[in-house]
Amino acid sequence: MTTPPAPRLRPRRPAWAGRNYTLLTTAAVVTGLGNAGALIAAAFAVLEAGGDGGDVGLVAAARTLPLVVFLLIGGAVADRLPRHRVMVAANSLNCLSQAVFAVLVLSGEARLWQMAVLSALGGTGQAFFSPAAEGMLLSSVNGEQAARAFALFRMGMNGAQIGGAALGGALVAVVGPGWVLAVDAAAFAVAGALRSLLDVRAVAQREPGGGILRDLREGWREFVGRPWLWSIVVQFSVVNAVVGAAEAVYGPLVAEDQLGGARPWGLALAAFGAGTVLGGLLMVRWRPRRMLLAGSLCVLPLALPSAALAVPVPVVPLAVVMFLVGVSVEVFGVSWMTALHQEIPEDKLSRVSAYDWFGSVAMVPLATALAGPAEEVFGRAGSLWGCSALILALTLAVLTVPDVRRLRRRETEPVAEGGPAAAADTAPEPVSPR
Repeated sequence: MTTPPAPRLRPRRPAWAGRNYTLLTTAAVVTGLGNAGALIAAAFAVLEAGGDGGDVGLVAAARTLPLVVFLLIGGAVADRLPRHRVMVAANSLNCLSQAVFAVLVLSGEARLWQMAVLSALGGTGQAFFSPAAEGMLLSSVNGEQAARAFALFRMGMNGAQIGGAALGGALVAVVGPGWVLAVDAAAFAVAGALRSLLDVRAVAQREPGGGILRDLREGWREFVGRPWLWSIVVQFSVVNAVVGAAEAVYGPLVAEDQLGGARPWGLALAAFGAGTVLGGLLMVRWRPRRMLLAGSLCVLPLALPSAALAVPVPVVPLAVVMFLVGVSVEVFGVSWMTALHQEIPEDKLSRVSAYDWFGSVAMVPLATALAGPAEEVFGRAGSLWGCSALILALTLAVLTVPDVRRLRRRETEPVAEGGPAAAADTAPEPVSPR
C-alpha cells in the first residue's frame, strides 16, 4: 500500500496582511531598489556628459519643482479617481521617462536640457503617485494591526533604499549610469504591473463633486480643522528643510574638510539606514498609547546630527548619533501614519496626504539653496547650530498643542482570519520622512 504524499504546506500571511497590502509592499520594495540607484546614476550621467556640480543640482531641482507644483492637484485627483489607476498611470510615466533617459545616456547623446526635462517628468509622476499611494496603503489595512503593517512596510522601503543605493553605486562603477537607469525603468514597469492587480471590486464609486478646486478646499478644511495635523506638518516643513540642508550640503563639506573624505560620511549615512530598520522592528512590537506624543518626542533627536557636525565629533560617535536618529525617525513615521489612518476620513485621505507631502518638501529646495549663503554669513558651525536650534524649538512648540499630547490610539477587538481585516483589500477604501 502506497502512502499518499503529504500535502505541501504554503506559508500563510497574517490575517492583516491581505492581498492589496502584500502587492503594495512588494511594488514599493521593487521601485525603492530601482530609485535609490537611479538617483546616483542620474548624477553621474550629468557628470559624464560634461556637466559640473551646478548642473547636477539643476537636474535634481528639475525633479523637485514639478513635485511641489503638482502635489496638491495629485491629491485631489487621487480622491476623485480610483487610486490604483492613478498609481499605475504615474508608474507608466516614470517608466517611459527613465527608459528614454537610459537610451540617451547609453547612446552618448544626452544633453543637459534633455536630462532636466526627463527628470521633471519623473517629478510630475511622483506628485500624482505619492498621495494616491499613501491613501491606498492606509486603506489596505484596518484594526489594531495597522501600526504593525505600517512598520513592516517602512522596513521594506528603508531596506530597499539601503540596498538599492549600495547596488546602484556599484553598478554605476561597473556598467555605467545608463544601464542603472534602464534597470529603474524596468522596476517601474514591474511595480506598475503589480499595482494593476490590486483588487478594488468592492470599492465604492466616488462622486465627482464640484471640481478640483472644490476638492482642494474640502481637503484644506479637513487639514486646518485638526490642530495636531497642521502643526506637525508646519513643524516638518522646516525640520525636513534644515535636515536636508545639513545632510546634502554641510555633511559632505565637514566630512571632506575634517573627517577624512566621503567614506566617513557614507558610514554615517549607512548607520542611519541601519537605525531605520531597527526602528521598524521596534514599532512592530511597540504600540504607544499616545502615539503622537511618543512620535513627537522622538523628533527631538533629529537635532543631534547638526550639532555633531558643528563640533565636529569623530566618525564613530557621528555614526552612533545617526543610528539613534534612524531609530527615532521610524518611531515618528509609524506613529504618524497610524494617526492619519485612524483620524482621517477615507474619502479625504489622498488630499490630506497631498497637503502633508507639500508641507514636507516645499521648503527643502529653498533651504538647500540658502545653505551656502548662510555659511558665509554665520559660518558653518553657526549654521549647523542654527539647524539644531530650529528643530528643538519647533518640536517643543508642537508638544504644547493639546491634541498632540492627548490623541490616543483607539483599540479594537482582534479580528479573526477571514473577517474584516482579511477582507480589507476589497472593502471600500476607508498619508514622511517622512
